[in-house]
Amino acid sequence: MSDDTAHAIHESQTLCIERVHEAPAIETAWTVAAYETPVSDRMWVLTATGSTPAPVLQDLLTHLADGYGWDTAIGAPVDEKKVTTVTRPLSDAGWKHTVDGRWLRRTSPDEDACVQFDAFTAQHPNQNLATGTVWAGPGPDRPTWVITASPHTPRWLPTDLCESLAHESGTRQAQPGREHKTRLAASSPAAPAVTAGRPGSRSR
Repeated sequence: MSDDTAHAIHESQTLCIERVHEAPAIETAWTVAAYETPVSDRMWVLTATGSTPAPVLQDLLTHLADGYGWDTAIGAPVDEKKVTTVTRPLSDAGWKHTVDGRWLRRTSPDEDACVQFDAFTAQHPNQNLATGTVWAGPGPDRPTWVITASPHTPRWLPTDLCESLAHESGTRQAQPGREHKTRLAASSPAAPAVTAGRPGSRSR
């Protein structure tokens, strides 16, 4: 194991959190992976870039530490109905819904954050491809931070994230010449404590 990388392994050996300490802001710094058994392939994987706001990551890690649903049986992959359910908090907060070919999107009123689902990769659930993507920042080509999730990621993870985004969307204020002073638009490196269980030696 590299000195630049830390791992937390749940005592069941079926959940692993990897943290790359010196990852660049827009590259993957956090990887959460769940397994059906200690020797099986991944059921699902979620990643977050180095600049993902600490409160967002802390909420995620807290739920994982509580064992809130990550160890349930593999469910069906996402589809349009599930996307609608998961993103309902964003719809209620006035986020714009668009369908562009394979992409289903919810974009914030200020267009500085987006939740996007890829209907094509959802049809390939046996591959841990990024089916769901959340980004915030100036635009999709220049995001401040990004979170991705594979098809079988438990529904509560993107649902909780959408709720956080919806709550923050009403407080983001664009000021000419100034960066947004909110937690979801934050670009500072995030490093909440890893509390998913006692450490182990497994990595993937």
